Amino acid sequence: MTASLSSSHRPADPRTADHRALERAGLRPLPPVPPRAPLHLVAAEGQLQVHTAPYRGSFSNVLSQALRAAGLGSRVLIVQFLKGGVDQGPERRLTLCGRLGWLRPAVSTCLDGPAVDQGQAVQEAVEQVWQVCRRELLAGELDQLVLDELGLAIALGYLSEEEVRATLERRPGSVDVIVTGPSIPEFLMGLADQVTELRRGF
Repeated sequence: MTASLSSSHRPADPRTADHRALERAGLRPLPPVPPRAPLHLVAAEGQLQVHTAPYRGSFSNVLSQALRAAGLGSRVLIVQFLKGGVDQGPERRLTLCGRLGWLRPAVSTCLDGPAVDQGQAVQEAVEQVWQVCRRELLAGELDQLVLDELGLAIALGYLSEEEVRATLERRPGSVDVIVTGPSIPEFLMGLADQVTELRRGF
């Protein structure tokens, strides 16, 4: 026959004993911490950067940084609107590091004259590249987009300034857009978060 323990013989709750010891010492236990709302992660905010110079072909550092970003896992697209010579076009775009797309128009040479002097086929080749670029930018699936000689393509009449402006104003906030080259229009300067100007040394 086993006897049940009376309340005086039950083991003391160590938490109660701790509280009594604090009270004897003139101390009070800390109040419970109220529950807090879960943290909300802040989405990364992309920037529009402009790298300009009075001459062409001066932004190899931007292209190398884009290649490095792709190697580290970012989704990058480089678009060179006026660089040809490889007859590439959207159907034969290059993919490097698995995450970097490199796109040029399907033309046989680099373009340096007004669009009206190049013929309809050349103008359409540049327009096709822009439409691919526009779709991928607005889809929001890129981390970084490099637009090489965008301003010059507008100045020479290959691209519509109004359409480019409307597209960049609608760009997803998480995408870094980097515009390089000479002849940057005023609206791009106004949209830019950062402007870097290179000057020819003497």
